[in-house]
Amino acid sequence: MALIQRALVVGGGLGGMCAAIQLSKQGVDVELLEINPNWAPDGAGITISGPTLRALRQIGVVDEVLRDGGSWRAMDICDANGDLTCTVPITATPGAEDLPGAAGILRPVLAEILSRATRQAGVRVRLGQTFQEVRQDEDGVDVTFNDGSRGRFDLVIGADGVNSAVRKLVLPNFAGPQFTGQGSWRAVVPRQRENGAMFMGRTTKAGMNPISENECYLFVLDKRADMDFIPEEQWPAMLAELLEEFGGDVGDIRKSLLEGSLRNPRLLYRPLAGHIVDAPWHKGRIVLLGDAVHATTPHLASGAGIAIEGAIVLAEELSHRHSLEAALTAYSMRHFERASLVVHASGRLGQIEQNGGSQQEHAQVMVSALEALRAPI
Repeated sequence: MALIQRALVVGGGLGGMCAAIQLSKQGVDVELLEINPNWAPDGAGITISGPTLRALRQIGVVDEVLRDGGSWRAMDICDANGDLTCTVPITATPGAEDLPGAAGILRPVLAEILSRATRQAGVRVRLGQTFQEVRQDEDGVDVTFNDGSRGRFDLVIGADGVNSAVRKLVLPNFAGPQFTGQGSWRAVVPRQRENGAMFMGRTTKAGMNPISENECYLFVLDKRADMDFIPEEQWPAMLAELLEEFGGDVGDIRKSLLEGSLRNPRLLYRPLAGHIVDAPWHKGRIVLLGDAVHATTPHLASGAGIAIEGAIVLAEELSHRHSLEAALTAYSMRHFERASLVVHASGRLGQIEQNGGSQQEHAQVMVSALEALRAPI
């Protein structure tokens, strides 16, 4: 008999949807609770590494991701004027040698692909709702929803993000994510190159990765003293100021930002924060997933990837363990090392960038981490 028959997933982000899909494949009756009535995340582009493409194939959506996004098999390294310094091939991922080395897609497009797959898997989706009360005993979890309805589940999965409400039920004293001292800027811009590209200025790096046949997303990290709110109307001028030392393609984008002529740039600024929660990641029949336990900065382009991998690992452990406690313990122990690697390596890369540290160490940390992530999950 299966360990669980009914599961509630709280949070309809990438990790939550993937957990719902994988559990549904096993015959589990899954309900997904998403507080956003539109089920539409903010976001410009997102980079999908080779290991994440491998995981998305296991979920069953990699063909749609590659169809609706952009992909590349090498990275162009350019100077601040856009002149090519070198091209670095991206090695194929073991178990996914036929897939591109990396891909990119608009985050809302990826979310739409996964939301269709979630519904097609038979998951019951409740939008614009959250929970009011959660009470568990040895045999199940009673949940009262904000519309007054109730349900009883064998397992509740908290995939509700970096400021997780479910986490408070498992780890009431956890302090939450810590600001890293950097902010992330993103914009959707015309695609200029077949490959992904990094532009190396004296004090700033800018990147452009394809997200479709004719679009890229531009990404820039900057050093910031705090997490102060920045009004959206100031974003174009502030991003243009960050790009002041660049010419070539990036310089043209800067000019378009100042002139207001960049068509639908979908500008986005986010302060960067992160944390890693020590295992285990559960309490009784309530378990945490994704950013709720391992929020990371974007330096390795692997935050979404480890959330998706975590969903796969959780479903796999639930499918073959003899007790729920053993399955939930095995899930966090098996996934912790990869999640911790991404959080800590990304954090170290950010520190080096903020402090003007060794470029050799920066390269070593990145190469070592990306190589480790190529291993099977």
